[in-house]
Amino acid sequence: MTLEKVKLSKEKETLLITLYGKALESRIPDSLLKDRFAEAAVSRIDYDFSRLKVDGNLAAGLAIRASVLDRWTSDYLAKHPEAIVLHLGCGLDTRPWRIDPPPGVDWYDVDYPEVVELRRKLYPARDRHHLVASSVTDPVWLAAIPNDRPVFVVAEGLTPYLTADSGVDLLSRLVQHFPNGGELVCDVYNRLGLKLLRLNPSFRATGAEVEWAIQEPHELEDKVLGLLLIEDEPAYRPEHAARMNWLSGLFARLWGRIRPLRGVGRLLRYRF
Repeated sequence: MTLEKVKLSKEKETLLITLYGKALESRIPDSLLKDRFAEAAVSRIDYDFSRLKVDGNLAAGLAIRASVLDRWTSDYLAKHPEAIVLHLGCGLDTRPWRIDPPPGVDWYDVDYPEVVELRRKLYPARDRHHLVASSVTDPVWLAAIPNDRPVFVVAEGLTPYLTADSGVDLLSRLVQHFPNGGELVCDVYNRLGLKLLRLNPSFRATGAEVEWAIQEPHELEDKVLGLLLIEDEPAYRPEHAARMNWLSGLFARLWGRIRPLRGVGRLLRYRF
């Protein structure tokens, strides 16, 4: 089997953290994701994943986040089986295979050209699954996306890498482009969350930089006309503690109960 060489750096290289973490989590007997496509992709990439220092705690955290977003996506598509899905900054995520959307859904994965090229080499084609090779902040790509149906927008692991201005501009364009409305789901960090992210050994190994801190979920409602917050989940719940070592498990138990910790990282769902 020919291995695919990877030449990614900084923010783009962080997608390998997410991929490897989901693959690691999928190896455990009670895996949340059971992501066999992530596992297969890791085995086909010529890259020293050990340099990313991804451990079981980080893998669990990534899987917990992804499982919530998977659930929200499946819930929406069950009610809108002919919707459009936009996955912004998709990286090497395998959500279409994990949730297997209804046959009437058109799914668009959007990321940089070199990431899309790697996706084409690693994953099989799917009906009505489209790859868009572009920076998500480039306003040009959105014009080619149909807007005659409701839309579900997923922004997983994306907001910290945007500037506040570019992020608000992107979300405003999305709301304006889809007159039939839809939902947006994302994970966000406050200022303390970004500081902790910068200290994470896996993140530091890539040299990536983060900028956009969102202190409160209602900030986006104020800045993006039409957004309405409908769900706000902490990054961890007490039941997640069993998936981590004792120290990280203690942190998980406290996360949703102590307000300053809850704001460090959270999962948000908006309607528009």
